[in-house]
Amino acid sequence: MRTITRVEHTMERWAATVWSAVRRPRNRPIEVVSVLRRECDLNALILGRDRVLVPNHFTIELPYASHRRLAEHGPALGPELAAQVRGYAAERRYSFTGPVSVHLSPLPGDSEVRYRVRSRIAPGEPEQPCGDEMTRLLPLPPEPF
Repeated sequence: MRTITRVEHTMERWAATVWSAVRRPRNRPIEVVSVLRRECDLNALILGRDRVLVPNHFTIELPYASHRRLAEHGPALGPELAAQVRGYAAERRYSFTGPVSVHLSPLPGDSEVRYRVRSRIAPGEPEQPCGDEMTRLLPLPPEPF
């Protein structure tokens, strides 16, 4: 039970840190997960009746000060956001070309932008079948007499 409580408190701290990092005074904070979901919906490629391909690589660009505050949580925050994207994709029956990744990076230069999300479809590593699997996938040619 203590472990669950600690995990919950850690997640609440991360969420509070993200909210404070990506908002300006008098502005409502952005909902990071909803921004990533919208990015999936806007960049979906319909490949067939049952196949919709969405981006699997996301970069959230934050102002330098916000990025610096979140840098210590970056290694744990990225996988948690990626899990949220995978869950949303499963609900919508979206598919990916490779593993989902979410990275935080600083915005280049001094800009008026609060944040920017970039997404792309990044190919994954193809799976190489080994010996027995290869013979199951590709039938052997008949032997000559």
